[in-house]
Amino acid sequence: MGATGYSYYRVVIFICMFIGYSLYFFNRKTFSFVMPSVMEEINLDKDDLGMITSSQTMAYAISKFISGVLSDQISARWLFSIGLFVVGGINIVFSWSSTVSMFSLLWFINGLGQGCGWPPCGKVLRKWYEPSQFGTWWSVLSCSMNLAGSLGPIVVTVLLQYYDWRAILTMSGVFCAAFSFVCLVFVKNEPKDVGLPSIEAAAKKGVKGGDESTLREFLLSPFLWVLSLGYLVVFGVKTAATDWGQLFLMQEKGQTVLMGSTYMSALEVGGFVGSLAAGFISDRAVCRQGLGTHGSPRHGLLITMMAGMYVSMYLFRVTITPEIPQIWILFLGAMFGFSSYGPIALFGVIASESAPSNFCGTSHAVVALMANVGAFMAGLPFSTIAKQYSWDMAFWVAEVTMAIATVGFFLVRNMRTKMGRIAEKMD
Repeated sequence: MGATGYSYYRVVIFICMFIGYSLYFFNRKTFSFVMPSVMEEINLDKDDLGMITSSQTMAYAISKFISGVLSDQISARWLFSIGLFVVGGINIVFSWSSTVSMFSLLWFINGLGQGCGWPPCGKVLRKWYEPSQFGTWWSVLSCSMNLAGSLGPIVVTVLLQYYDWRAILTMSGVFCAAFSFVCLVFVKNEPKDVGLPSIEAAAKKGVKGGDESTLREFLLSPFLWVLSLGYLVVFGVKTAATDWGQLFLMQEKGQTVLMGSTYMSALEVGGFVGSLAAGFISDRAVCRQGLGTHGSPRHGLLITMMAGMYVSMYLFRVTITPEIPQIWILFLGAMFGFSSYGPIALFGVIASESAPSNFCGTSHAVVALMANVGAFMAGLPFSTIAKQYSWDMAFWVAEVTMAIATVGFFLVRNMRTKMGRIAEKMD
């Protein structure tokens, strides 16, 4: 059944996961999309809104870590489908509720379901695609978030002309829950499930013993913690720029509200291109050099993009004045998006492919948890610096942190990247 068998299953599985993850993301944001309509009907203040959205964010961070570890122990197909069903079901129940406490509880459960989305995707991709294609497909799949994030508000705005917010949440939830059964039928964990030879086995011909390692060997790998720290800084700096960039432009750089929101759009467009480019270009490097035990072929691009983040942040802080041409602000936004979403894709890919096959979900879970710590630090500590000193000072701190992380990563670029035990080659 050879190559045609692989092609058929890859296409079907990928389409299911792409639509499935778009639905995960859309149903994560439904409350944000319909918020103005909910507020017309139910009296909610800023603290209530913060409470509802924060409960989801906290649950999502916990759940993503747990399901990353779980994806190495149980079927990725079941984990992905169950999460999708829970998320859909919660959206339906949410549409029947009217109190802040109920909203917060349901959105917390939505967050728990949301965490089951991405870890199984990474696991299935690694099992179905060769290392030289893994980064590209990982990046294309992550574009499902950009798609849902950009089309979502438009779709909801159009639907609000005809339906109320409760009907929209019900429809969205029903569609999401129904699609979970499609994923359960069509997504396959690995080629062996349909009688095809494993890709990882083919890649390891002539190696004695697989790359199975103990949890202790895996957790003691220095590279896991170097990656985690790098991801923490990159994700923290990126979150600070997306959360506070608009305010910085308006409050300290004399720009309009429209300019602030256009800057955010440019950043997202740049991010979309950067994420795809990172996967595609770094896969070409893997194709040329292969994956060894020391230094990943993806490191060169990762360091270049991290340097790009630093340069675009420096220019953003130093060159913008009320008189500056708007095209320059948009260019800096796109440049920052390109050079920050690229590394975010690469950290996930490198964490998954450098780990032993029995811990690739756990590896991604650990680095993603550290990224969430970075995102948390971009909230309160960052805004406190801005309050005590200025936005300029806060962004300068982020900039210096980024520079230190980039130089640090450059210095350890050739360290041992293979986590856990290294299998011996047979004579």
